[in-house]
Formats: sequence, structure tokens, C-alpha cells
Amino acid sequence: MKDESQTHEPTGPSLPSDAERLDGKAHATIARLTGGLSPTALALAWTDWAMHLVGSPSKQLELQSKALEAMAHAAGNSVRGALEDSGAPGPDLAADHRFRDQPWARYPYDAIARNFLLMQDWWDSATTGLRGVERHHENMVHAGARQWLDAISPSNWPMLNPVVVDRTLEEKGMNLLRGARNLGEDMLQQATGDRVTAEAFQPGKNVAVTPGEVVHRNRLMELIRYRPAGDTVQAEPLLIVPAWIMKYYILDLSPGNSLIGYLVERGFEVYAISWLNPGDEDSDLGMDDYVRLGVLDALDTIRQIVPGQKVQALGYCLGGTLLSLSAAAMAREGRDDLASMTLLAAQVDFTEAGEITLFINDSQVAFLEDMMHQQGYLKANQMAGAFEMLRTNDLIWARMIREYLLGDRLPMNDLMAWNADSTRMPARMHSEYLRHLFLENQLALGQFEVGGRPVSLSDIAVPIFAVGTETDHVAPWRSAWKIGHLADAPVTFLLTNGGHNAGIVSEPGHPRRHYRVGAVSGHVQRADDWFAAHDPKDGSWWPVWADWLLRQSTGTRPANAKPPRSLGAAPGTYVFG
Repeated sequence: MKDESQTHEPTGPSLPSDAERLDGKAHATIARLTGGLSPTALALAWTDWAMHLVGSPSKQLELQSKALEAMAHAAGNSVRGALEDSGAPGPDLAADHRFRDQPWARYPYDAIARNFLLMQDWWDSATTGLRGVERHHENMVHAGARQWLDAISPSNWPMLNPVVVDRTLEEKGMNLLRGARNLGEDMLQQATGDRVTAEAFQPGKNVAVTPGEVVHRNRLMELIRYRPAGDTVQAEPLLIVPAWIMKYYILDLSPGNSLIGYLVERGFEVYAISWLNPGDEDSDLGMDDYVRLGVLDALDTIRQIVPGQKVQALGYCLGGTLLSLSAAAMAREGRDDLASMTLLAAQVDFTEAGEITLFINDSQVAFLEDMMHQQGYLKANQMAGAFEMLRTNDLIWARMIREYLLGDRLPMNDLMAWNADSTRMPARMHSEYLRHLFLENQLALGQFEVGGRPVSLSDIAVPIFAVGTETDHVAPWRSAWKIGHLADAPVTFLLTNGGHNAGIVSEPGHPRRHYRVGAVSGHVQRADDWFAAHDPKDGSWWPVWADWLLRQSTGTRPANAKPPRSLGAAPGTYVFG
């Protein structure tokens, strides 16, 4: 094993000259003002769209006709809505969650909402279907127009939102006072950077409480071993590799919905990696380090504790990507450490990586690299900005209406508290991830290098269980499904309802849960064909997966209640970084 103190030459763009260093500082300053989004990338997209629109008289005529039609409908909405009790005709308000509440059926609010939807429909037509515009630019322009429309929606304005008007009259303005207090609390938290986790959800006290010990620590991770629940355990230990973009205890929340606790109760000896939250001194850590000091070092430690046993491994989100390329590297070297591999909401092919690809191109990545070069890492809130821009209705405006205009705070729960416990990512690693995986898709193409040599997912031969979630905006399920086309291994795919996090934290007894499960059959099968061939079943996916793990096991062995050594009780120290 290499010396952990070894330094690295950065793989991102170097800035050797004074001029390039000046450019980098300028870009980093701009990035702090734009939330990490590149103005150049946005300007290129809008220019591409505008120039093609100027050169397309047929599209101009179409939009002029659509505008005249919309104005006629808007005038009719206003007049007929004032005269008829049934409300104004036009777009269906119930189809848009912003206008579903009954007060929106009253005049003049119904006419205002319908006229806004007409304008939204016009902009949808204006920003799509224009011949010659680069598809990536078209998607960016369309998303940008939608974000502007989301901002000016009448639902966001107190006097134009009948739900807010009714609440204000009913409570004599107390809702606005509560909203002002909520706004003040949020502004204070933003200014101070204090964690917003409630006292009821503190790691080691109320969440991340499954009993265990830290059995290994290096500069990048702590390895936690959880105490067996019985006298025997399954022969193969289970290693959990979480994403370094999140704290590991998403899988060990409250005792009632802890996946780690569930696995321990089912008789597995569970180990979990807890990643270091890096600072500027860790900027040189790259993907090779996450393989070597993360997955491989964890496996070496486990096999020392449990000699002669293979390991069943689970990777979640980016941890699944890391586990996949690590498994391919081990297969290349002839290592047979793994008995099976489970991927939760994880991507290995990034051609359909979801809405976030709108903000991932060469211009944007270069911009982020300059910002990370100055900081040494990427902050969580600098990544969150892009996700919020993609879903402004759900993540920004709906929350502002609820908390600042209606004065309602959703009670904190363990998942919300975990989500606020953010992490950073080392500059070098994130640059490699964005360039080599997102932009160049090297892992799927067999070009991504581990230890200086390319790895191929087709070398992976161990059984694979992959999980996707139906409404995942981070790792769309059709992208996660592609592992079945890339690994030369039997692949079972399970699709559960819910999103990237809530769909995974889906314990038995969780209401309104369903899933589809079945083998991925052949390289010519399409994801939608797989979907149509498998009917949904009610319930949690956890028992289905646990039963699959049991089928991969070679039996049981006596449990060792006490680890060979302990560096402290779970959840360790890195989780508090």
C-alpha cells in the first residue's frame, strides 16, 4: 500500500503564469456571486438561441400568432371570469400545484393564474423546437426561462395569492409576523453558517445510534463495525460505501428507519465508511485516493478482522460509482474480495445523468475548477444552487410561500436534519469526477484510469443488485438501470417509488410504498421495456434486498461481539467535521 502522506500533482487545470492566476482569481470571485454558475456558459446558450430565432422567420410568425391567440384568451378570461360564477375558461389550474387550492377558483385570482399559464405556455414554445440550436443550449434556455417565470408567478406575491390573502385576514396578519421571524432565523443561519440540525437529531444521541466501534482510521475515512445482534452472523460481512457528498448516517437515521440497524437485526455483520469532511489542506485528494484509502483500505481491514471471507458491498449514490470503479480495478488485478455488489441510486453511465447536466459543460467545469483552486474544495451550498435552480418551484418558491407568507414551518425530522449536515468535496477529486465521468463518460467507455491504468466495468462478474427511485432528480432511474448493460454479471434491478433519499430510506411499514423488481435481461433490453414487464408490488424494498443478500451468502458463522481493536464508539469523529 502506498504511503498515505504521498502528495499529488493536481489533475485539474494548472495556473502557472501570473495571467492565468489572475483569471482564476477573477473567476473565483464571480463564482461566489453567482452560486458557482458560469455566466459565460449561460450567455453562450442564450446567444445561440437568440441568433437562431432572429434567423428563423417561420418561428417568429408562429410565436406572433401564439401571442395574439394568448392575448385573446387572456381578455376573454378577464371578462367572462368577472361575469360567470363558474370562473374564467382557459388552462386547467388543477394541473399546476401552485394553483390547486380552492381559493384560486375565485375571480379575479382564477383569471390572473390562467393568464400567467398562457404566458408560460408561450415561453415554452419560444424556447423549444428552434432548428439549429444546440440541444444542451436549448435545455439551458428553456430551464432559464422557466426559472424566471417561476420567480414572477402570481402565487409568490402576497396580494395576488388568495391563499395568503385569506390566511392574513383570518389571522389578522399574525402569519406574516411568524414569516418574518422565520426569515430572520434563516438569514442568521446563512450569515453564521451554523448547522440547523435540531437538538432532537444529533449524531450519536438521537440519530446514528446503532451500536458499534471505529476499527480503522486514515486521513480520508473511518471504518465503523456494528455489533452483531445475535450469536451468529452471515458468513460474508457487508461493507457500506456512502457518497462523500453526504454524511454516512443517511443509512443510520433514527432506530425505526435505520437501514444499518435493519441489516444488523437480519443477522449481517455490517461495516460502514464515514468519510472525512475535507478542508483546504485536502485539496490534493483525488479519485485514486478514494479508491485506495477508501474502498480498498476498508476491504483490507475487514478481511484482516474476518480472514478467509469475501465481502458483500453496498454503494450509495457517488459511493456506488466509486464502488463500481473499485470493483472493476480489483477484477483487473485478479482480486476476488467481493461476493456481491449492491448499488443504490448510483450511476456508472452519465449520458442520461439527469437535469443537473444542464449546468455541466466545459465552460461550467472550468469555472468551478478555478473556484475550487482558490478554496481547495467545493462547498455543499455551492452545489445546492444548481439543484435549486432546476426545481425552483419545489425547493425555493413553495418553501418561501409556506414559511414566509403563510408562516408555517415544517417540523424538523431526521432526514431534514441530516440533509442540513452538509459536507465538502476536495478540489482535485471533484474536478476528476466532473471531467472524466460527467463530461467524458470514461467509466462507461472503459477509459477511466485507476492506478494509472484503465478499468472496464465488463470485468465485474459478481452478482449485482441495483436500486433506482422513480422521482430521482440526482441519479435518474433509467441511468442507474444501465449497469445491467455494462457489467458482465447477473444484475437484478429494483425500482422503488420516492426520490433520491426518501426512496432509499423506505423501512418496512413505511406507508404508500411500492416497488418493481426483476432481472435485467440482455444488452438489447430498454429501460422502459423492463418497466412495462414488471408489475408494482406494495411494501418496502428492504426485505426483498435482504433476502437477495442471504441468497448470496454461504451460510453463517459465530459472531464476534467484540472487535479486535476499537478507536472509539460509533459514530466516530469524522461525522462531526
